[in-house]
Amino acid sequence: MSQPYTPTPRTRLVREAERAVYDREAAYRILDEGFLCHAGFVADGQPFVIPTSYGRRDDNLYIHGSAASRMLRQIKDGVPVCITVTLLDGLVLARSIFNHSMNYRSVVVLGKATLVDDPGEKLEALRLLSEHIIPGRWADSRQPNERELKATSVLRVPIEEFSAKVRVGPPIDDEEDYSFPTWAGVVPLEMVAGAPIDDPRLDPAREVPAYARQYNRKP
Repeated sequence: MSQPYTPTPRTRLVREAERAVYDREAAYRILDEGFLCHAGFVADGQPFVIPTSYGRRDDNLYIHGSAASRMLRQIKDGVPVCITVTLLDGLVLARSIFNHSMNYRSVVVLGKATLVDDPGEKLEALRLLSEHIIPGRWADSRQPNERELKATSVLRVPIEEFSAKVRVGPPIDDEEDYSFPTWAGVVPLEMVAGAPIDDPRLDPAREVPAYARQYNRKP
């Protein structure tokens, strides 16, 4: 069921407000198709934006990394964070250079991350991260041991304050430019998985699993 959401002053879109999407279901579809986010935060007055993988369960995002990393050391102390995810769907070529654009879907989440201390939730969050990137791989791999778990931090970011923004469709030119003699339209873009490549040390008898052979990011 669609869940309308009332944006806050920080998440309400001002520029190109017609592209705003304030609906959890729509935002979650974007989050579930992507798997790379950018986490922005400020440390000692210096802004940082770090790319990292993520997973989602219900109204929470999970990110992880080395317990010694600058990002996780800062964020786990309650530093405000901005998580962004963008899916690029096409290059929009207008008649005017000024009106060139891109078709895209994006989500911005604002909030504070908290450290996941419970061992069970931490292990489940790591499973979620793995399954979000490539479903089926977690059960087919060696599970993390105690040393690896200790060296890894997992953070939970509640999806409470967010906004989505979407652009679709053809170019939008100024009326006087529609007669300009050049091609205009959209160059579609999508992520396409290639054929899996065996590890050189793989047992030759080991077949490529279906989740790798048929990998696709579409829901």
